[in-house]
Amino acid sequence: MPTIITPTLLKNLMVGFSKKFQDGQSMVSSQYLKVATKVPSSGKSTTYGWLGKFPGFREWVGDRVINDMATHAYSIVNKSFESTIGVDRDDIEDDEIGVYSPMFEEMGRAAEVFPDELVFPLLDGGLTTACYDGQYFFDTDHPVYPNADGTGVAVSTANYIDGAGPAWFLLDTTHALRPLIYQERKPMKFERMIESTDEQVFMAKQYRYGVDCRANAGYGFWQMAFCSKAALNADNIWAAYESMRGFNADGGKKLGIRPNLLVVRSGQEKLAEEVLKEVVNGGETNTLHGKLELLVPDWI
Repeated sequence: MPTIITPTLLKNLMVGFSKKFQDGQSMVSSQYLKVATKVPSSGKSTTYGWLGKFPGFREWVGDRVINDMATHAYSIVNKSFESTIGVDRDDIEDDEIGVYSPMFEEMGRAAEVFPDELVFPLLDGGLTTACYDGQYFFDTDHPVYPNADGTGVAVSTANYIDGAGPAWFLLDTTHALRPLIYQERKPMKFERMIESTDEQVFMAKQYRYGVDCRANAGYGFWQMAFCSKAALNADNIWAAYESMRGFNADGGKKLGIRPNLLVVRSGQEKLAEEVLKEVVNGGETNTLHGKLELLVPDWI
């Protein structure tokens, strides 16, 4: 005898599927907040006009100098994303609901790491994608102006070293704004369409459960990130580190950049572990040990 589908049964199924979704979320830990700042968005897009302005202190002589929005018009446009599972009415009547549990758990897992999937590919994308100053995020000629008001003859500054190897990245994530931005317009929400009057239920005997969001990701300050395709070794890491420590704001003021995170892809993990270990070369103290945290994300 088939199971009778009642509103109470459908409510209980929703609770059960939602629990499996949450179980899936708890299976993994997202990593994007290690490299990106989460910024709420209230519209179709958000414009980051203040990029290019590093707030700092100066001696107060005369009127205040206001750090207002620069002329940059870097915008991140929100996109819609969804994931949906259809549950056949026959499976409910035949008490075959257990077969859907792994699907809802996997949906929850995918929702948890979804920001990672948006954020981390930006690192490789930074070689061909412009940031707020009109240059590629990783480039050899970012303009830095000698005058604090953004005037004068620009000095080219590099946060990229070319080479023959796969890229690796050095980041400063110690500031309020990290190198990358995860922009959220609408957070993930688990919903269902299970009413008998829903067209898909009536026409195809299918109940639908899904999650959707609106979000996107983009670039923050290029000064907080460095990309190198040179060999992954101590000398080249130090070269990138020292370059970042020397970055200046417009007007020549030091930015206080202090790299703290080395990001590599899975194929570089073993080599990176060797480069950062405490003792090298059969007994020498490694000057890089303890200076950098290692991050090996899944999405690069």
